[in-house]
Amino acid sequence: MTVPEPGPAGRVPDGPGIPVPEHGAWLRRGISRDGGPLVEDREVVWLQAGPYYADSRGFAGTTSFDGSQVHFHHLTGQPGEDTGTLRRDGANLIEQGTNPDGSTFLEIWTPLPATDGATGSWSGPDHHVVRVGHHVVHVDSHTGTYWRL
Repeated sequence: MTVPEPGPAGRVPDGPGIPVPEHGAWLRRGISRDGGPLVEDREVVWLQAGPYYADSRGFAGTTSFDGSQVHFHHLTGQPGEDTGTLRRDGANLIEQGTNPDGSTFLEIWTPLPATDGATGSWSGPDHHVVRVGHHVVHVDSHTGTYWRL
């Protein structure tokens, strides 16, 4: 797998990125913060069902694409908006971007199996749930939780 070097905050590497796939479940395989080494310190799962997403770190909402970058609008859980550029590396997604505080990140996402079947997104006053096949992420104002059914 080829891992691009993280660039300065806000830099879009090598032209426009791709939009978020409309349906998928991914396991994070590593993160580099502010140009540091690629590490993984916990299990992180990201689910996408249409424009809705949930991240097991504790934020969920909607995504939009401006032609080069993806915007993750946090509507539940941790406040803010992440902006990143997605690229494919085989089956993996490489995400490089900027956090709400201006710090940069590079994440490697590997697709999870068992994404066929029921898919959807549900929200209430203080929670958001996304299901993709056998994968569910629930986010509320306190935490994010991942289950495999």
